[in-house]
Amino acid sequence: MKGIVWILAFLSCIGANAQSEDSAMMRKIADQVLSSPAAYENLRVLCKNVGARLAGSPGMLKAEAWGQKALEAAGADKVWLQECMVPNWNRGGKDEAWYSIKEGKNVKKTALDILALGNSMGTGAKGLLLPAILINDFNELEARQAEVKGKIVVFNNIFDPKNLNTFRSYMESGAYRRQGPSLAAKYGASAVLIRSITASTDNNPHTGGLLYDSAYPKIPAAAMGLKDADELIAQLRAGKEITIFYKSNAGFQPDAVGHNVIGELTGSEFPDRYITVGGHLDSWDPAEGAHDDGAGCVHSIEVLRALKAIGYKPRHTIKVVLFANEENGMRGGHKYADEARAKGEKHVFALESDAGGFTPRSFGFSLPKDKLRNIRAWVPLFEPYGVTQFADGGGGADIGPLRAALGTPIAGFNPDGARYFDLHHARNDVFENVNKRELDLGALNMALLIYMVDKYGL
Repeated sequence: MKGIVWILAFLSCIGANAQSEDSAMMRKIADQVLSSPAAYENLRVLCKNVGARLAGSPGMLKAEAWGQKALEAAGADKVWLQECMVPNWNRGGKDEAWYSIKEGKNVKKTALDILALGNSMGTGAKGLLLPAILINDFNELEARQAEVKGKIVVFNNIFDPKNLNTFRSYMESGAYRRQGPSLAAKYGASAVLIRSITASTDNNPHTGGLLYDSAYPKIPAAAMGLKDADELIAQLRAGKEITIFYKSNAGFQPDAVGHNVIGELTGSEFPDRYITVGGHLDSWDPAEGAHDDGAGCVHSIEVLRALKAIGYKPRHTIKVVLFANEENGMRGGHKYADEARAKGEKHVFALESDAGGFTPRSFGFSLPKDKLRNIRAWVPLFEPYGVTQFADGGGGADIGPLRAALGTPIAGFNPDGARYFDLHHARNDVFENVNKRELDLGALNMALLIYMVDKYGL
């Protein structure tokens, strides 16, 4: 009995010493990140010198050059480009829309602030001038299918404020952006307008990708600013006969050559076992993509820079990947996974940041339950830095294919989501709306997680 007690005491002492050592190392990483201007300055250059960087655009090429330079400056042992073909959708200039209401002999025209949805087809040079019909949800679309032919469907898709998790509201309301145009086209609609996928109080329209169903015609689609959308919907609810004019020159050019930008710190013990950390380099065209996903890119670069700066020698090879084409094709994430599978690579973990540069809250993990139980013992070490939960379920769009191809455990960084969808895919997603302290705390927590996984595994 005494022997068992002694063994337990010995193991407890070892555990306490390891925790103390980890706490000291985490403090060292924190001091490095929080005292450095690197992440914020990297984001400033990406936003202000490169700007919008939609796949296939000149901005994409400028962003790739920025990423190479930033990873080299961060101290990567090597940096390279991984080629992949990317879609080349272009807005084709300014989108235009207005609606008219006939009141007696007078016709009142009201402008709409809109953005064509990503991947949508244009209207042609003359635009469309057609009657509008209000549809509140997909059930109503089904019930009134005979009424939508030859009309512009206006979806009253509400970003539900009652959901505590704003990403749930985004997924629910976003179904009208993703599937709405094809479902309306199924019954003969000529175009679709949606409320922007946001709970913002401003009138900035939010774009984002749609997914056409090849079984139905590809009709034009756009998102309206919320104030304009609410006014139009109120008029339609009041029974007014409304005609909408919509013009868009959007469309696709042939696929373009793009690249994942990859930098690595070579592992000292397991150089052929990889830990991936990344964000996506592309952004929609209305703004600078500061939070989506400039923040994720600089978070990931800062992980490498900070570990290198303090002299940390990783056991595994750490790869930082700035993924191509997350927004409207996912070609970069699939290319990375396909090449890893073809080469028989061993990927032990992947972490993505694609939820903005706001205050850290948690990480979400997709991995076996027993492994999640094990690493939850680390949470007290993270609490001083803002992360208070290791949640079950999470990851990211770009690293999802890696899990599907190789079974790699993945995780996503989860900052506070209250403000993210005020900016997401809109013209106000700019550098000035990123707070340096919040940005640095995100990079810090990601660096801490990579350090712990590198040291202990899962």
